[in-house]
Amino acid sequence: MDYKECAKRLLTHEDILIVTHKNPDGDTASCAAALCSGLRRAGRRAYMFPNPQLSRKLRPYCEKHFAPEGFKAKYIVSVDVADAKLFCQGFEGKVDLCIDHHPSNTHFAKESFVQGERASCAEIVMELILMMNADLTPEEATVLYIGLSTDTGCFQYANTDAAAFSAAAELLRAGADNTTVNTIFFRKVSAARIRLESMIYDSIRFYRDGTIAVAVVTLKMLREAGAVEDDLDDLAALAGRCETSRVNITVREKEDGTCRVSVRSFQEVNSSDICAVFGGGGHAMAAGCTVPGSPEHVRDLLVGVTEEIWK
Repeated sequence: MDYKECAKRLLTHEDILIVTHKNPDGDTASCAAALCSGLRRAGRRAYMFPNPQLSRKLRPYCEKHFAPEGFKAKYIVSVDVADAKLFCQGFEGKVDLCIDHHPSNTHFAKESFVQGERASCAEIVMELILMMNADLTPEEATVLYIGLSTDTGCFQYANTDAAAFSAAAELLRAGADNTTVNTIFFRKVSAARIRLESMIYDSIRFYRDGTIAVAVVTLKMLREAGAVEDDLDDLAALAGRCETSRVNITVREKEDGTCRVSVRSFQEVNSSDICAVFGGGGHAMAAGCTVPGSPEHVRDLLVGVTEEIWK
C-alpha cells in the first residue's frame, strides 16, 4: 500500500473512528485530530476516540473531534500505535487500518500502512490529508506541527532528517502557528515540573564510565513535587543531558507496582533491542517498555540488559 492507496482506502469508508495510544504524546494526538479534520473536509463522518489521558496541553486541540456518546463506528483507524496492547484506556475493538511509523509495529490491524523511515507519524498523516484534499488548513498544519516537533524533540533528536525539515516547511507554508506551539510545548513548564526536575537530576546514576545514564522517578518524588500527569511530558530527555551519555534510561514508578521505562540511545546501541527483552519496542534510538518491580530493581535490570547488548 502506498500513500495514494491508503488515502483511497480511507475515502471509501464512512463513520470512521480514529484511535490513539495510551499515555498519549503529541504525535498520536495530533495525527488523530488532523486526520479527523481532513476526513471531514473530504466529506467523511469521522471522530476521534476520547482518550482520557490527554494532557491539558493537547486536549484543546482534540476535544472538538471527540466521538459523541452512542457513535457506532463502521471503520476503525489507529494512528501512531505500534502494538494492540498500547491502545488508549477504554477502547475495545479491532482496528481496520493502522497508520504508523514505528519499525517495531506488530501489524495487528487488518491492514497496515507503516512508514518506518519517518521521524513522526504526523508526516504520514500530512501526506494523506494532502492526497485527500490537496491542501492543509492552518489548524491542521498547527496540530501536525505539534506531532512533528514533539517526536523530534523540537528538531534536536537523531531521527530529525531532511524529510522532517521539509515537512516542517510545508506545515509553516500552510499556516502552522509554530511560535505558539514552541512556547506551549518547549519553553514553559509548571513550578511543580521544575521541582520534580531537580529531584530527577539528583537521582541520576552513571554506568560504563558515564556512557549509560539512568534517572529514576518515584511516586514519592511526584508527591513531594506536587506534580500531576500533565507535568510529566518528555521526562525521558533529562537523563541524556550529560555530555558523556550514549544510552539514557528513565524509570518511572507506577501505582500498579510496575515501572514505565523509556530508553534513548545513540547509534552504538539499539533502544528497541533493549526494550524488546521486556516485551516493549519502538525505534532504534527511542523505545519503551513496562517492567514489574521497584524502581531500583528495574533500574538494575535495565542496566544489566544494556551492558549485555552493548558488547
